[in-house]
Amino acid sequence: MTLVLQILLTFSILSLVAVGGANAVLPEMHRQLVELRGWMDDATFSQLYALAQAAPGPNILVASVMGWQVAGVSGMAAATLGMLVPAAVLAWGMAGLAWRLRGAPWLKPAQGGLVPVAIGLILAAGLTMAQASYSHGLWPLLVVAVSTIFVWRTDYNPLWVLAGGGVLGAVLLQ
Repeated sequence: MTLVLQILLTFSILSLVAVGGANAVLPEMHRQLVELRGWMDDATFSQLYALAQAAPGPNILVASVMGWQVAGVSGMAAATLGMLVPAAVLAWGMAGLAWRLRGAPWLKPAQGGLVPVAIGLILAAGLTMAQASYSHGLWPLLVVAVSTIFVWRTDYNPLWVLAGGGVLGAVLLQ
């Protein structure tokens, strides 16, 4: 099987369990790309994730950047299509089903049950990124903790965290 087809299949499967968005499957994406397939190392994965998050646009950019790193433009296209098409088809089908079943008494509790699943997947993504950056010592974890508290407890725009992280990175890399 060609590398591009492997990328397409990997991201297609990931898209079907991406309850909560692309960030929700970050731990599994890390497991597939770093641990199982060896397409990149922890540091590259973390750097590409940071790049995708800093860029304007949807969180799906993380898949595109990962595909680009693995196989260039064709890998980027395969990863993007893999993350978008299966999930879109599933969402379209489920929306039609939910519309037909809108009066069913069990539908709202079933939909509400997906909320903790999404929260758990997103928390797992945060833990995976913390573990991937742990090889750099405790500084990344401290930066994440301070950034999280800053965004959570203040009314400042989260872009200040990105700017601060950029300045801190520039200072530490010199």
